[in-house]
Amino acid sequence: MRVVEATKFGGPEVLVVREVASAVAGSGQAVIDVAAIPVLFLDTQIRRGDAKAWFAVTPPYVPGSGVAGTVSAVGEGVQPDWVRRNVVAATEGGSYVEQAVVAADSLIEIPPRLGMREAAALFTDGRTAMGLVESAEIRTGTWVLVLGAGGGLGCLLVQLAHGAGARVIGAARGRTKLDLARKLGSDIVVDYSQSSWTKRVLDATDGAGPVVVFDGVGGEIGRSAFDVTARGGQFSAHGAPSGDFTRINPDEAERREITVRGIEQVQFAPAEANRLTSRALSAAAEGRLEPVIGQTFSLQCAADAHRAIEARETVGKTLLTP
Repeated sequence: MRVVEATKFGGPEVLVVREVASAVAGSGQAVIDVAAIPVLFLDTQIRRGDAKAWFAVTPPYVPGSGVAGTVSAVGEGVQPDWVRRNVVAATEGGSYVEQAVVAADSLIEIPPRLGMREAAALFTDGRTAMGLVESAEIRTGTWVLVLGAGGGLGCLLVQLAHGAGARVIGAARGRTKLDLARKLGSDIVVDYSQSSWTKRVLDATDGAGPVVVFDGVGGEIGRSAFDVTARGGQFSAHGAPSGDFTRINPDEAERREITVRGIEQVQFAPAEANRLTSRALSAAAEGRLEPVIGQTFSLQCAADAHRAIEARETVGKTLLTP
């Protein structure tokens, strides 16, 4: 079978397609014939070597952390009726593969009314979005600011916040992403490539600022969003595609009575990750949540997918297909 391997830290060109032996399920494991693979901005950061502080990865390695597909074999101790079921699952040895070996307890069946690609698009971002919105306990009428509202996770957060009764400000870069954020439920959209964007946020909230901020961007944009967060509000600094998480002085947060949460908030224990993922899949199957798949690349073009993501050319979720 084919896998994509990062031969060293560096640019997209370090991603190389290899032929390896077919996957075999060991005890407590299952083999999945992969149909779709979600690509994260984090995958590009790890590949560049920019995430060494968060992830102990040493090249050569196979990128990725989850797949959607059909179970083709199971090992000892695994119920045989998993075979031929469509599932999503976490992978431990990377997910840019044609066949994935996974722990059987990570298998989550895809609801019948949901497609494989849609399930793949929800695998990581769906559980993250569900967990963030659950923790925020959004009330009807609350102003919520979503940074990165045109990305895979941001699209889901806009929908979930809107569904919870919030008044949503979708912040992104460029007309295409802003139009998408509005379509998905944003009451107001702002382009954070424009210097006046924080003024527009304050104007929309009558000077008080948003009560909940989902910061999936980090860096200076995240810092500017913190500056306009409402007193007594919540700020989730869970993203760093800008190169770093938003840096916040704890004393300032305490003075303004702002609850700040970081990346640890979305690092779920396996059972909790499965619960949140199942919730996201069910919501999509029932038509309450729409995963936005903006672009799909073949497995051998994984390097092109990384280039597009790093160039900020993508909208919604990016997938690979074998």
